[in-house]
Amino acid sequence: MRIFDPHIHMTSRTTDDYEAMYAAGVRAVVEPSFWLGQPRTSPASFLDYFDSLLGWEPFRAAQYGIAHHCTLALNPKEANDPRCTPVLDELPRYLVKDKVVAVGEIGYDSMTPAEDTALAAQLQLAADHGLPALVHTPHRDKLAGLRRTLDVVRESALPPDRVLVDHLNETTVKEARDSGCWLGFSVYPDTKMDEKRMVAVLRTCGTDRVLVNSAADWGKSDPLKTRRVADLMLAEGFTEDDVDQVMWRNPVAFYGLSGRLDLEVADTGATHEGNSILRGGE
Repeated sequence: MRIFDPHIHMTSRTTDDYEAMYAAGVRAVVEPSFWLGQPRTSPASFLDYFDSLLGWEPFRAAQYGIAHHCTLALNPKEANDPRCTPVLDELPRYLVKDKVVAVGEIGYDSMTPAEDTALAAQLQLAADHGLPALVHTPHRDKLAGLRRTLDVVRESALPPDRVLVDHLNETTVKEARDSGCWLGFSVYPDTKMDEKRMVAVLRTCGTDRVLVNSAADWGKSDPLKTRRVADLMLAEGFTEDDVDQVMWRNPVAFYGLSGRLDLEVADTGATHEGNSILRGGE
C-alpha cells in the first residue's frame, strides 16, 4: 500500500514518526505552513520557517525514504496580526521555489475582514504563480465558513478545480463537492473526523477528488491516521483501487497541478548545511 499524506506538519513531529510512517506505507507528504502556537512577532520569523520547510524538512524526510513538499502562505489566524501581514509582500519570491506545490494554508479562522483580505490576496498570488491553493475552513461555524470561503473563491481568478477545501465534515461535504473544489478531510483524535466517520463519508460521496490527511501537528494527533483509514476502507468493502485513489492518486493529481511534484526521493547525503539528524556520531 502506498500513501501520500497531503496535509501534515512534520516540523512538529519526530524522526520516529517518519520511521513509523514509512513502515505504514507513507512515501510522500505535503507540509502546509501554519500557525506554530507561539505567535510570531515579525515577517522575519515566517521567512526562517519557510526556509526550513524548503531545506531542513525535505532533508529529514528523505533520510526515511519520504518525498517532502510544502505549501506556503500567511495563515488565517495570523492574518489578523498587523505585525505579520507584511509577509504577503515576501511570498512571491518563495512561491517560485521548486518544492512549493500550492499556496496554503489560507482561508478563515474567525472570519474577520482581515482574513477576507488575506484570503483574496493569496488566491490571486496562486493564480499569478500557476499554483493551486489549499484552503483551511474554520473549526467554528464550519458551514458558514465554507460558504464564505466559496464566495471568495468564486470571485477570484483561481478556478475551483484548483482549490482544495480542507477540514471538511458531514455538514460541509455536499456544498464543497457542488462547488467543483477538491475535498480534504482531516482525521484527528477527538476532534475533526475519525476513521469510521471518514469511511461513511466515502461511502456516500465516493472517492473522486477526495483527499484524506492526518493534519498531525504539535497537538494530540496521529501521523498514522491515513493508514488507519485505508485499513478500515478495506475492512468495510472498498477495493484496493479505491484505497489507492484516495490515498495516492488523488493527492498526486491535485498537487501535480503545480507542475512541481517530484515523488523521487533524492539522495541528500548525510548532512544539511553541515547538520545531521544523528546525535553522538561522527
